[in-house]
Amino acid sequence: MDSTRRFGKYRVEREVLDEQRLEEVTQRKTHSDTHPSVTEWLKDSSRCTVPKLKRSVLSSFPVLYWLPKYSVWDYGMPDLISGISVGIIHLPQGMAYALLASLPPVFGLYTSLYPALIYFFFGTSRHISIGTFTVLSIMVGSVTERLAPDANFKMNGTNITTEIDITARDSYRVQVAAATTVLGGLIQVVLGLVKFGFVGTYLSEPLVRAYTTAAAAHAVVAQLKYVFGVSPTRFSGPLSLVYTLKDVCSLLPQTHLPTVVVSAVSMVFLIAAKELNSFLSPKLPVPVPVELITIVAVTLISNYAHLNRNYTISVVGEIPCGLSPPSVPDMSIFGEVIGDAFALAIVGYAISISLGKTFALKHGYKVDSNQELVALGLSNVVGGFFQCYSVCPSMSRSLVQETTGGKTQMAGVASALIVLVTILKLGPLFQELPKAVLAVIVFVNLKGMFKQYADVVTLWRRNKIDLVVWLVTWVSTLLLNLDLGLAASITFALLTVIFRTQMPTYSVLGNVPGTELYLDIETHREAKEIAGVTIFRSSATVYFANAELYLEALKEKSGLDISKMIIYKRRQEAKQKRRERTAERRAKRQAKRERRAQRAAKQQQQVFSVEEEAGWRDTCMDGNVTDNEEQVWTERENGTVFVIPTSPRAPDGHCRWEYLKGGDPDCTSVGWMSELLQDGDTTTLGSSSEDTLSRDLERVSLGSLGKWTWDIHSIILDLSTANFIDTVAIKAMKNIFQDFSEIDVDIYMAGCQASVVEQLELGDFFNESITKRQLFASVHDAVLYCLNHRGATSFPRCESSVVMHGSTKL
Repeated sequence: MDSTRRFGKYRVEREVLDEQRLEEVTQRKTHSDTHPSVTEWLKDSSRCTVPKLKRSVLSSFPVLYWLPKYSVWDYGMPDLISGISVGIIHLPQGMAYALLASLPPVFGLYTSLYPALIYFFFGTSRHISIGTFTVLSIMVGSVTERLAPDANFKMNGTNITTEIDITARDSYRVQVAAATTVLGGLIQVVLGLVKFGFVGTYLSEPLVRAYTTAAAAHAVVAQLKYVFGVSPTRFSGPLSLVYTLKDVCSLLPQTHLPTVVVSAVSMVFLIAAKELNSFLSPKLPVPVPVELITIVAVTLISNYAHLNRNYTISVVGEIPCGLSPPSVPDMSIFGEVIGDAFALAIVGYAISISLGKTFALKHGYKVDSNQELVALGLSNVVGGFFQCYSVCPSMSRSLVQETTGGKTQMAGVASALIVLVTILKLGPLFQELPKAVLAVIVFVNLKGMFKQYADVVTLWRRNKIDLVVWLVTWVSTLLLNLDLGLAASITFALLTVIFRTQMPTYSVLGNVPGTELYLDIETHREAKEIAGVTIFRSSATVYFANAELYLEALKEKSGLDISKMIIYKRRQEAKQKRRERTAERRAKRQAKRERRAQRAAKQQQQVFSVEEEAGWRDTCMDGNVTDNEEQVWTERENGTVFVIPTSPRAPDGHCRWEYLKGGDPDCTSVGWMSELLQDGDTTTLGSSSEDTLSRDLERVSLGSLGKWTWDIHSIILDLSTANFIDTVAIKAMKNIFQDFSEIDVDIYMAGCQASVVEQLELGDFFNESITKRQLFASVHDAVLYCLNHRGATSFPRCESSVVMHGSTKL
């Protein structure tokens, strides 16, 4: 009673609806009504109206939508404070991450300036901070070092192991980075224009987190040379991480002690300051810029102590003042970096859209995935002309922008102004900054990525397949480098999807008494299997990759091996025809004998009747069933009893075959089985002698073991989980209908979505033998139809577990 009061109760009385009747009741529209022709679609697409033009302009330039509504009073001060806070973080991160990209630090500042201004006009997220990011910086660094290694810029007439033309090398690396960035941006713009924004969904969260975790390891190894002051050989391609780490370890005896001291002191100070900052963050209006304080302090110490001159500590070097003019990237490089550009485009967009949707959900606004792809692409394209490298939002900066009160994209403009002032006026002040400090900043900022190793424990408890994706992504990214690792990870993730659709869960459903609900009988104790009806469901849609497996699972779950049964049935039918021909010849001979003598004919007829009865039984089990056939049928765990009544039961005059299946031991089949034994002959598979047949039928008729209780006359295919069906699956369904009709088992489908029904129509699934009368609106409709169509006319049986007066009435 309590549950009834809490959840309520409902009762529905309606007719049983098959698809044909459902279309009549609901007045379903035709395909032409719901799908305009290509000509109409092109005409509608090319038609230009004022509202349509306005929507197009606002969607392409989102700034025109929100900027006129911008309230300086409400949003001005929060955006300004947030922008200044983010801009201060941009300075150390820009210079530090430029080292990851193997570029001079000033180009990290350029990358923090131009793309943020472009995103202001085209972006739809109000809280993400566009600029440098660890993963993309490492990916760009792998490209620049591969195409512009130190070995290509050795100076003539000097020690080739130490002297390198750094100016020429850095200049070419900037060209490579700019060309890669422009090409990646163009790929993003094209994908956005063709509405391919959903491509980011193929990068699942476990994949992205494992990829960034492995990228953090690449970042650590790439910065070890600055921390220890050594010069390892540069490697690229698969296993480059292993080779680099091995080379760094071999050079540890040559560690530059002053550089290690600067690194250690800076790391201790940064970690302590960040922990204190986290502890006091609830009480602080804005976070303390510990990275900037560290950079300023160490720069002052380096400048006055002359660390570079006295202790040969490597410093940033010359930082030019002012902005460099735009230049067209070297397009001849495009062919060499197209694979890297595509990887940068996909990874950058995946990180961007995941962060954007996170903040949009939290603050109640919408992010357009396709427009985000265009905005990020334009930021990269324009930035590439100003010697920037690939950008995407940073989690740390975006969190600062959101927690410090940022409301709109104006915060990004304010942060860009801070970077602009630094480039124009303050850049030369950082020339004495040790590179080891920038490496330490990278180390400390990777703390969040290192925490992602806890995902292994979490995924072990929640989802083993996601754990495998995580581990494969992590290992492949570590060993195959970032570009090949990403390709291998995505491929493996897609294979897991294919594998899961190829190996779904197949189940037989039973009715929950008193309801119209049907659940898996293996996982729900109260779900009762319907007498004479098998309800089969797959947890995945049926398509070309699993159509054959679907048929095999149906055979296994229903307990009916169609191919063997068809062979057996045809053999028995052939035997029956031979018996009929034999009987016909005997009848002719009998007629001749009757003409000779009426009395003798009557006596001979009586003798013949006895002989015919014995011959009938002998013919059924006369050894025509070979030992191989016998072995095949006795291998079944649950045997199948074939019943061939002598009197025709089907409308066409042929005998109706019945197949008996194991069921409820409480039920008994004495009444209807006794009738059956009296009315017709019975053949049991697996029997090779009359004695064995008699024992089997005696066990069945007495019900002593309760093994045989009902006949399988109908199979219902629950297709409610299918969201599409292809031509291969349609052919498989046709075969199922044809094969089961061969053994006199009716097949019905239930729960098809409208799109699936439409695809069945287009695939010419329905014909004279397979009509929409065999497709029902729900499983319960199909069950009620089966029980009334064959349940009432078939042999008497035990009470059905379906309550006919439940939530649906006939």
